[in-house]
Amino acid sequence: MAEYIGQPGQGAALEDKQKIERPRRYKVMLLNDDYTTMEFVVEVLQGIFRRSEEEAMAIMLNVHKNGMGVAGVYVKSIAETKVVQVHKLAQSMEYPLRCTMERE
Repeated sequence: MAEYIGQPGQGAALEDKQKIERPRRYKVMLLNDDYTTMEFVVEVLQGIFRRSEEEAMAIMLNVHKNGMGVAGVYVKSIAETKVVQVHKLAQSMEYPLRCTMERE
C-alpha cells in the first residue's frame, strides 16, 4: 500500500511500502557424457553462455572431471531458454550433450 508523506501543498512524496522480492535464480548445468567432444562443449559455453575462452575451458574441465558443472546462473525464463538452445545445438551436431537447470 502506498502512503503519502509530506504536508498538503508541498508536493507530497510517495513511499512504496510493498516489499519487492528478487526473482529466483536457476543454475544451468552441463552434464558430462562419453561422446560429446571437449571442443564442442567449449563452443557451447562461448556461444550460448557468452564465456571467455579461459572460462569455457575451466567449466568444460570441471564438467569432464566431476560429471557436471554450472554453465551460468539466470532467472527462470532465461535459464529455460539456455537449456533449449544447448539441446537444439547438440542435436543438430548429433551429440548427446545434456543440460539441466536447478534452483539456486
